[in-house]
Amino acid sequence: MSIRITGATLPDGTSTDLFIENGVFVDKDTSTGSTTVDADGLIALPGLVDLHTHLREPGFEQSETVLTGSRAAAMGGFTAVFAMANTLPVQDTAGVVEQVQALGARHGYVTVRPIGAVTAGLAGERLSEIGAMAQSRAKVRVFSDDGHCVSDALLMRRALEYVTTFGGVVAQHAQEPRLTLGAQMNEGALSSELGLAGWPAVAEESIIARDVLLAQHVGARLHVCHVSTAGSVDVIRWAKARGIAVTAEATPHHLLLTEELARGYDSRFKVNPPLRRDEDVLALRAALADGTIDIVATDHAPHPVEAKDCAWDEAANGMVGLESALSVVHTAVVASGELGWSDVARVLSGKPAEIGLLSGYDTPFRVGSPANVTLYDPSATRTFAVSDLRGKGLNSPYLGRELPGRVIATLHDGYATVLDGELVDGDTVARAAHHG
Repeated sequence: MSIRITGATLPDGTSTDLFIENGVFVDKDTSTGSTTVDADGLIALPGLVDLHTHLREPGFEQSETVLTGSRAAAMGGFTAVFAMANTLPVQDTAGVVEQVQALGARHGYVTVRPIGAVTAGLAGERLSEIGAMAQSRAKVRVFSDDGHCVSDALLMRRALEYVTTFGGVVAQHAQEPRLTLGAQMNEGALSSELGLAGWPAVAEESIIARDVLLAQHVGARLHVCHVSTAGSVDVIRWAKARGIAVTAEATPHHLLLTEELARGYDSRFKVNPPLRRDEDVLALRAALADGTIDIVATDHAPHPVEAKDCAWDEAANGMVGLESALSVVHTAVVASGELGWSDVARVLSGKPAEIGLLSGYDTPFRVGSPANVTLYDPSATRTFAVSDLRGKGLNSPYLGRELPGRVIATLHDGYATVLDGELVDGDTVARAAHHG
């Protein structure tokens, strides 16, 4: 299988042709039967990597499956996703993580790397089978109870100590549960005005402060999920200055949207952690630009219609974000000049792969490396609609909003999963994935 991409613009602004044979980049086209992809006017980014995706399978297939989530990811330009552990059964044993990885490999749209639960059943009472998952065929290296905070300091310490034995990382959902009982939105003047229980910033910040000190104490790697407040940025910046091995992510929605969207009680904007103040959004953007926040991760959280089309206080938390992520990052930080396309390649591909110990993304487009490529048209505009979604979840906060850019092609390990802005059919992708 040979592909020639002509006239692509690299993230640094230079133009080049790219040659792919047998799944890897080569220095020249030696095949007489190459497929040519015209990339004139398109930016060639390394395949995007999402360190925070909810694929829901097994157990919640009415919300999403590995297949539908993988298709959504490919449509958004992703070639690898890390699947969170809050499935049913929970991804807390070797058998379950191997099942999830196998489903991803069978469908072939993206590389699916399971995230293992930190505690058994996400219950926060005892550690899960961390060692068994690390040694399994899935070779799990990221562990998280996302959706739940590991609030017990001793359990968190033990988890951090355990993952150091194989170079893993604990990804914490920073939310002190006793400070957020019944919380519905960001705590402040607006929550009081709307009569909704507040989710205080200190509930996030206090857990991050505790955990960076624990990580320093045991010499472990800590990753902070979906940072949402200016105070959290301050804590992470302090920790990095002290040499603590902490990394952090921001979601596209926390880089763009604010608590003001709760005024209409539209539950599409209900999410955990909640949308925050303008000041927090600006602090997150600045932190992403200066490297305090390392990556952008979607926290793609699909729900069935009935879980969101209801009263605000009864609605589930979460937004879908895979298909819109690149356009939202474009809107939030590229159009403003805070990030360039080389920065986008770093925060949406190279760095998340590095944190998750996923090889092949460290030096994009190097001869011999896996050919994971996203071709993006930055000049396109679109009114984001249900027709842009390829997963089961319709709970996008961007429906009806004009967004810049469009993913024109996604190549995963040298074969196309998206061409001309449309998904390649599943049988073709599966055959290519298995060299059929």
